Amino acid sequence: MGDIITLLPDHVANQIAAGEVVQRPASVVKELLENAIDAGSDHVQLIIKEAGKQLIQVVDNGKGMSITDARMAFERHATSKIKSASDLFALNTKGFRGEALASIAAVAHVEMLSKTSEDEIGTQIKIAGSEIQEQEPVVAPQGTSISVKNLFFNIPARRNFLKSNTVELRHIIDEFHRVALAHPQIAFTFFQGGHELFDLPVANLRKRIVHIFGSKMDAKLVPVEESTSVSSVSGFVIKPSAAKRTRGQQFFFVNDRFIKSPFMHHAIMNAYDGLLSEGTVPGYFIFFNLDPQTIDINIHPTKTEVKFEDEQSLYAILRSCVKHSLGMFNVAPTLDFDRDPNLDTPYNQVNQIAASPHLEVDSNFNPFKNPDTPRFSKPNETNWESLYVEVESQPIPTVLGDELNVLGDYDSVKLFQLMNRYLVSSIGSALLVIDQQRAHERILYEQFLKTITQKQTASQQLLFPYDLELTSTQQVLLSDLEEVLIEAGFVFEKVGSSSISIKGIPASSSEKEIPNIFENLFASLESDLPSDSFSQSDLLSKSLSKTLSIKRGVPMKSEEQQRLLDDLFACKETQVSPFNRQIFITLTQEELDKKFV
Repeated sequence: MGDIITLLPDHVANQIAAGEVVQRPASVVKELLENAIDAGSDHVQLIIKEAGKQLIQVVDNGKGMSITDARMAFERHATSKIKSASDLFALNTKGFRGEALASIAAVAHVEMLSKTSEDEIGTQIKIAGSEIQEQEPVVAPQGTSISVKNLFFNIPARRNFLKSNTVELRHIIDEFHRVALAHPQIAFTFFQGGHELFDLPVANLRKRIVHIFGSKMDAKLVPVEESTSVSSVSGFVIKPSAAKRTRGQQFFFVNDRFIKSPFMHHAIMNAYDGLLSEGTVPGYFIFFNLDPQTIDINIHPTKTEVKFEDEQSLYAILRSCVKHSLGMFNVAPTLDFDRDPNLDTPYNQVNQIAASPHLEVDSNFNPFKNPDTPRFSKPNETNWESLYVEVESQPIPTVLGDELNVLGDYDSVKLFQLMNRYLVSSIGSALLVIDQQRAHERILYEQFLKTITQKQTASQQLLFPYDLELTSTQQVLLSDLEEVLIEAGFVFEKVGSSSISIKGIPASSSEKEIPNIFENLFASLESDLPSDSFSQSDLLSKSLSKTLSIKRGVPMKSEEQQRLLDDLFACKETQVSPFNRQIFITLTQEELDKKFV
C-alpha cells in the first residue's frame, strides 16, 4: 500500500485556519480593532461597506510597522507578543496567536499601509488569497491602515452562509461595542456606507456607556466597586426597574478583554434575587482585574471563553459586591415588603410614649331588653316560594373561590374561567380546556398577518406623539422593518440621530403598550432578521401577538370569554399558537373516570 499522508498546501492550511478565526465580517472587525489597540493608538476609525462584505477598514495612529514587520505580520504564527510557552500565562495584550492577519488574507483581498515614527516612508502591501500581489514604499502618516475587501471571494460556500446585511452589521456593532467599552481612553469613530454611526470621544467608563447606549442610560446605572487580594471588580449594573427581556446589555471584561461567562452571569442573577420582574434580565458592565497567571484565555480561537483558577471565590466576590451596591444606592427593597407608608408614625410623635387605651363597659346593657325588637324573625309562610327565586337565578357557586369565573346560569353553563388562566367548556361528552393566552396569541397573529399582507391597515392616531430613544443597533434593525411596520398600522418618523416619534399605532393596541411592543420586537430580532417580506410580516405578527395578548392571570368577563372562544374557532389554525405550542386539550369522560379509580 502506498503512502497516503501528505502535507496540505499553504493556501489550503490557511483557509482551514481562517475557518476558526474568520467566521463572519464581525470576526475581522474584532481582530483588526484589537491589533490597533495593541499598537498603542489613541484614535481608531472603523469603516464598513455592505456590512463588511465589500469593505472592512481599520485606521489607527499607533506605532506602525517597519518594512520587515509589515511583511512578517501576514505569516502564520508570527507574533511580537510570545517568545515562549510560559508567555501564554502572562498576557496583557489582545492578539497573540499570530494567525489573524494570515487567516484574513487567505480569504479576502487585503491592503495594508503602515509607517513608524522613525521611518521616513511607509510600506504598502497587497495580498489576495494568501498570495503577495504587491509590496512597495509609499508616503503615509504614522500608524496602520488595513483594508479587507471581498471577504470569502474564494470560498463561495462560506459567503453564501452569511446572513442579511442588517444581521451582519448588527454583529459588527456588537463587536465594536465590546472593544469601545473596554477602552474608554481611546477615541473611536465608526462609519457604515458613508454614514457616521458612532463618534466616541475619550471619556470615563460611565460617559462611554452613555455615548453608546443613549442619554437615558445614565439614570439607570448603579456603580460597582470592590477590591480584594483575589481580584478587583468595578463597573456598573443596571437598576432592576430598567431590566429588559433581552440579553443585549450584558458585558464581562477580564483585564479589558470581553469574555462570556454563564457562571458569573449566574452570580449577578443571584444578587438580583427578588428584585426582577418575571422574564427580565439585568444589564451590567463588569470589569475584573486579575493576575494573568490565574486565567487561561487560550482555550478557544475567539478568545471569549476563559478558565479561572479560583472561580468560586470570584463568584462570591461578584455576587456580594453587586448585592451591596444595589442596597447602598437604595435600589433593593426594604425588609418589610408589605409595609404601608400610611401607617408610619408621624414625626411629631416618634418619641412620645403611647398611652394605654381606656375601655368603658356598660354592664347593664341588654340587647333583648327592647320589646319592639323580636329575637327571631318569623318567616312568611304564605309566600315561601319567593325565598328560592333569587337562588335559582344565580350562577353556580364559585367552588374555587376567586379562581373560578362562571358564564351562564345553573341550567345553561357552557363556559367558565379557571384560575384566571384557562377557559373550560364542554364539547360533546368531553371537557375542553383552553389556554387563554395562547388562544389570544393565535387570534391576534392571524389578524395582524392578514392586515399586513393584504395591506388593510387600521391605525389610530395618538393625541400626543410618543418619542422612543433607540440604540444604534436598534436603529439598524428597525430600518429593515420600516415598511412592514407601516403596513401593520404604525406611523412614525425619525427625530434627531437616535430617536423616533411615534404618531400612530395599530388599532388593537394602546399607547401604554408601545415600550413593550418595541422591546419584544427587538428581542425577536436578536437571533436573526428575515430577508423576505413574508418572513418579516410573520415575525412582526408574532411579536405583536405575544405583546398584546391576554396574559395568564388576567380575569375575563363572561362576554370576553365567549368572544375569545368564538374567535379562536374562526381561525384557520386552532390547534397550536404562533409559537407552535398547544392551545387546548380535551378530557373525555373515560379519562376523567380513570382519575377516580
